[in-house]
Amino acid sequence: MVSFGEPWPEFNAGIYYRDLIRPSDAGATLIEFYTRKYKNSAPLHGWLQRIHNKQITIGGCVAIDPNTILRDGEELVYHRLPWKEPDAPYLLEILYEDNDVIALNKPSGLQVLPGGLFQQRTVLTQLQRHAFNLAASGGQEPHPVPVHRLGRGTSGILLCAKTKLAKSRLAAFFADGTSLVGASTKNGPQQKVARNITKLYRALASGVIIEDEVVIDQPIGLVKYPGVAQGLYVASSSGKPALSKVVVLERNMPTNSTLVQVEIKSGRPHQIRIHLSFIGHPLIGDPLYSTSGQPESFDLEIVDQSFAQDGGYERPERPVPGDCGYHLHAHHVVFPHPVTNEILEITASLPLLLQTMEESKANDDR
Repeated sequence: MVSFGEPWPEFNAGIYYRDLIRPSDAGATLIEFYTRKYKNSAPLHGWLQRIHNKQITIGGCVAIDPNTILRDGEELVYHRLPWKEPDAPYLLEILYEDNDVIALNKPSGLQVLPGGLFQQRTVLTQLQRHAFNLAASGGQEPHPVPVHRLGRGTSGILLCAKTKLAKSRLAAFFADGTSLVGASTKNGPQQKVARNITKLYRALASGVIIEDEVVIDQPIGLVKYPGVAQGLYVASSSGKPALSKVVVLERNMPTNSTLVQVEIKSGRPHQIRIHLSFIGHPLIGDPLYSTSGQPESFDLEIVDQSFAQDGGYERPERPVPGDCGYHLHAHHVVFPHPVTNEILEITASLPLLLQTMEESKANDDR
């Protein structure tokens, strides 16, 4: 297999956040605007520190007075200072590639898209660098983008599109599967619905699952959670429909664990982690979802109230969704090619811990 990737620099370039002042914000002071609109980024004195450090400009001029009155149409730019992102792998294996699609084998520990502490050390960055290097060597390489997400701790198949047409059709495959689950839930659990994409995962669950097969249709919704600005996805009766089919591959009594294959019929964030936790078998090593598809605690006093060099909040002490430690691998995907409609089957080799004894023995004999 062919791989690509460049080592990460020690520090990223920081980020520039731009805002255009609307009539509703005109007349507010600079400090009022930032503490009101971006209160989750930093407290009052954190924003004052950023202004003092000359990290904010108004209309291209450095802002030094926090009480500057803002006017309609002015552009504000806040420069988040460069920082050293947490360690992350950088090599990506190409599983399949043509003029429209590229399928990657994402390693555990690498985030797909920028967010939180990871703004540079992402799959998207390596894809952009790879396309730039190919273009620089004389090629007309398009700029591929991921069309779905895998959790940072999840490894395996990540589909990316090279063209706008491929992106829209692949994204529709994923969205259609999720919407069909919602429709079938309303019309009754026995109604079968056709899907354009089949996604199979391997996972190592805690405890010994007695049933050979388990179908989990627990809805998943958002709740407030310290350290996660957009909220945390959890098992919730008021959430959106989600459907997972779990098949037991191997039970290990001495280690009190079960190797499972999971087919997700919908694509809710962290769905497999939440669903297995919900039935009492959370993934081994999962630092967040413990039981019932919920985190161990929602305690609002668990956030570390110290501040980073840039004036923002430090990372919360409790686990967050991007934390790794669990064993989950996107192993097999079947879908129609977004342009030719040819059926594609892509498989990512299994980590040793997620192989059955028979699979492991077969690999040893090769």
